[in-house]
Amino acid sequence: MNTSNFAACNKKNKKNLTPELQFRLNLDQCSKTKDLPSVISLFESATSASANIHLTQHHYSSLMYICSNSVASDDPSTKASAIEFGFKVYDHMVAHGITPNEATATAFARLAAAKDDGDAAFELAKGVRGQGKLRTYGPALFCFCRNRMADKAFEVEDHMASLGLHLQEPELAALLKVSMEKRKGDKVYEYLHKLREAVRSIGGSTADVIESWFGSEMSSELGQESWDMNQVKEAKLRNGGGWHGLGWLGRGKWIVQKANVASNGRCFACGEQLVCVDIDRTETERFAQSVASLAMEREVQSNFKEFQGWLEESSGFDAIVDGANVGLYEQNFEKGGFSVCQLDDVVRELYNRSKKWPLIVLHQRRISSLFENPSNRDLLQEWINQGVLYGTPHGSNDDWYWLYAAVKFKCLLVTNDEMRDHIFELLGSSFFPIWKERHQVRYTFVKGKPKFIMPPSYSVVIQESEKGSWHVPLACETNDESSRSWLCINRPSSRSREALENGDTVDSNDHLLKPCNLETVSQGNDLNGNFDSSETVVTGKRKEREE
Repeated sequence: MNTSNFAACNKKNKKNLTPELQFRLNLDQCSKTKDLPSVISLFESATSASANIHLTQHHYSSLMYICSNSVASDDPSTKASAIEFGFKVYDHMVAHGITPNEATATAFARLAAAKDDGDAAFELAKGVRGQGKLRTYGPALFCFCRNRMADKAFEVEDHMASLGLHLQEPELAALLKVSMEKRKGDKVYEYLHKLREAVRSIGGSTADVIESWFGSEMSSELGQESWDMNQVKEAKLRNGGGWHGLGWLGRGKWIVQKANVASNGRCFACGEQLVCVDIDRTETERFAQSVASLAMEREVQSNFKEFQGWLEESSGFDAIVDGANVGLYEQNFEKGGFSVCQLDDVVRELYNRSKKWPLIVLHQRRISSLFENPSNRDLLQEWINQGVLYGTPHGSNDDWYWLYAAVKFKCLLVTNDEMRDHIFELLGSSFFPIWKERHQVRYTFVKGKPKFIMPPSYSVVIQESEKGSWHVPLACETNDESSRSWLCINRPSSRSREALENGDTVDSNDHLLKPCNLETVSQGNDLNGNFDSSETVVTGKRKEREE
């Protein structure tokens, strides 16, 4: 077909377009160019009595997309036109019996918020009921916060919580700011903790809000002048360490400074020891129950119950070893296979450090195969005699067993398994990554000897100490934690400079092996590289254990 024939054909096709299709093509073009004046003209033409074009949900979504972009314009007249036109579209939509979906409701809510009508934005968001997202309620929340309407902002947050929506840093920073501006000290405390739960480190604008609060006169006037230290310590343990949640402690002006934290968790500015934060007791119990329930759905139920009973009869363990993962580590070469020597080296290293045997989880089929080699029998029999080798039954998945044991005993788990496959996805737990970071011990072998990569000695999260001080990690662009800046926030009366002023120092140690659990988390790590026998229990044979 020559060029003239193609042009004629194309012109003929355009003539054959229905008004609805032509309108959609023109609207799509306006969406690409974000041309507000053109889309206003297009809408007026399409809704005139002579046009009689039926507008669909898609059309309204496209119209509102253009309005939302125009509202962000620096030109006041463009912004005003977008708001006026947006509500004209909304009225037309409602008049023709079309209920806004989540996307259009969000766009309308943004328009309402742009003209400082937070109530309208909130009602629009509530109109989509359970379909609402964080972005749907954001306009109302930010509008109320911006206009210092704290109580209404709190109402929006409560409604969002009832829908299971979790606020992120921008929303929490806005609520923190309006709480500060309205001198609601208890709310500031509440939102600091919600921020701690939601993010690992904070951005610069959020840091500015926090610094403003702690530099205010009101913040210096709030707080208990005396408190029960044992109660505070118990609260920290119950919550997994790193925070107590009992309210402001102490009185007086705060000192806010930026500081770095040593590899062992010691703040260079105030000397405070940061800790490795775990999930709390309630979450731990829920996690253990979730693992057990899923395991019994997918395993032979009687087999897993037998394992649970076996664990109940034991005296507990400080470490669980994923035997298959260790034995097959880097064995994918010719003549490679399950290495009993590697597994023994890891088990011996754990025992030498703590003088307590770890629990070794290995499939029964593998154990039977290893017994066929006479050179393995004495070693396997030793583990059996000590009551520290558990053979998972035929047809079972080892993963359920070693994971459940590690969660139940709140102890370390020695495995290089990334725990990303389908069985771990089934857990669907927001706190699983936190638990894994605090409890998983990875390993490698250097010149034939195992080297453990321990959980971090401290957590990069907002921390509240039992002395009432705070440490807030700032976001950084590098993975080098030594260069990360923290906000070190404390009162002179509660500062822990004594250790630094007295010349005391703490040495870091690569060979730490101490369970990061609820009973030990606030004490930090044992710098001698051993478990603390006063805080852990003896393991070995099932009932009467011997080392």
